Order: sequence, then C-alpha cells, then structure tokens
Amino acid sequence: MCNLTHFATSAEAHISTPATVQVANVSNLPTSSNNHQIPHFQVVPAGIAFFHIKEISTGRVRGFRGNHNEACALARSLESKIELRASGCL
Repeated sequence: MCNLTHFATSAEAHISTPATVQVANVSNLPTSSNNHQIPHFQVVPAGIAFFHIKEISTGRVRGFRGNHNEACALARSLESKIELRASGCL
C-alpha cells in the first residue's frame, strides 16, 4: 500500500558514519507542500502484480496498474489534479 510516507525523507537523511552518530533534526527534513492533507487515493493490491488506485472517500476504483511504482505515480497524478482543480488552475 502506498501512502507516500516513503517519499518523506531523502536517502542521505538516514546515512550515518560509524564515528559519529547523527540524530536527525526534524526541522531539516524535506517536506512536501501537502503533508498536512489527507490523501484522496490509496493503492491497494488486487492480485498478483496488480494494483488498484482506490478513491478513499467513495471506495471506487479510479485506475489500475501492473506495477506498484506506476500505481503510486498514478495516485500522485490524480492527487495533483484534485489540488489543481481546487486552486482554480484547471
């Protein structure tokens, strides 16, 4: 299931050297402009190597992909279209 949490930090934020262990400062972590919003879409497994993009509010399937990364990309794309419509850009 993709909930966009694996995009919250960069790979460098998790690397520490053996000599010094660095504690991650929460204020320095990269953030997304929509972290405070609840996502509208959820990627759910629908079979072997098959994923549905489900609208959370209605439960309706809005798309599907045979690859998890592609399914997450479609969910982000649908999410951005909603944000653009809400802001009046579309």
